[in-house]
Amino acid sequence: MRGWQSAVASAVLGLALWQGVVWAYDLPRFILPGPVLVAETMWKSRALIAEHTLITATEVLIGLVLGAVLGGLSAIGLAASPMARSLVKPLLVFSQAIPVFALAPILTLWLGYGLGSKIAMAVIIIYFPVTSSFFDALMRTNPDWLGLARVMGARPARIMWHIRIPAALPGFASGLRLAAVYAPIGAIIGEWVGASKGLGYLMLLANGRAKIDLMFAALIVLAIFTILLHVAVGKLAEKLFERA
Repeated sequence: MRGWQSAVASAVLGLALWQGVVWAYDLPRFILPGPVLVAETMWKSRALIAEHTLITATEVLIGLVLGAVLGGLSAIGLAASPMARSLVKPLLVFSQAIPVFALAPILTLWLGYGLGSKIAMAVIIIYFPVTSSFFDALMRTNPDWLGLARVMGARPARIMWHIRIPAALPGFASGLRLAAVYAPIGAIIGEWVGASKGLGYLMLLANGRAKIDLMFAALIVLAIFTILLHVAVGKLAEKLFERA
C-alpha cells in the first residue's frame, strides 16, 4: 500500500507541476497542453485510443512471450555448451552495437506494415536483456552444489534442470522485468517507422495534425500500460518462482 500511495502522490505532484508550468508561462496548447486538456481529450477520444492501445498491447504481449522464451532457451544453451559461448556470445554482444532504429526499416521491408514487424522489434529489443540476465545467473550457480551433484553421478542435463535453472530463476525474473519495460519501446519504434494502427502511429498522426493534446493522451496511456505490464510481470514472476 505504501508503494501505491507513493506512486499516486508522485503522479499528483507531477501533474500539479505540469499544470503550474502551463499556467505560469501561458503556453499555447500546440506547444504544451495542460493535464486538464489532455484528460478531456483522453475521455472524448477514448474509443479511438482504446482501439490503437489494443493493437500495441497485442504486439507487446506477443513479443514479450516470444522474447522471453527465446532468451531463456538461448541462455540455457550458452550455459550448457562452452562451444556455443565461444561462437554465439560475441555475436550477441555485437548485435547490441546496431541501433534499433536502424533495424526497424529493414524489418518493415521484410515483414510488412502489420503486426509481424512490430512483434519482431519487441523481440529483438528484449532478447538480449533476458538472455544476459538469465545466463549470468546460470553461470553463478553455487559450485558446491554442482560438485556434490557430480560426485553423486548426476548427468549434466539433470544438473541443469534440477540445480542450475531453479537457482537462476531470480536472474530470469530480473530479465523479465526489464523486458516488460523495453518491449513497448520496440513496438512503438516499429509503429513509428511504418504502421497504420497502434499508439505510435496515433502519436505521429496527432503530431502531424497539430493535435498535441491527443499525442500527449496517447503517450500517457502508453506510460500507464508499461507501468502496469511491469508490475504484472513482476507479480507473475514472483508467484511462479515461489512455486518452483
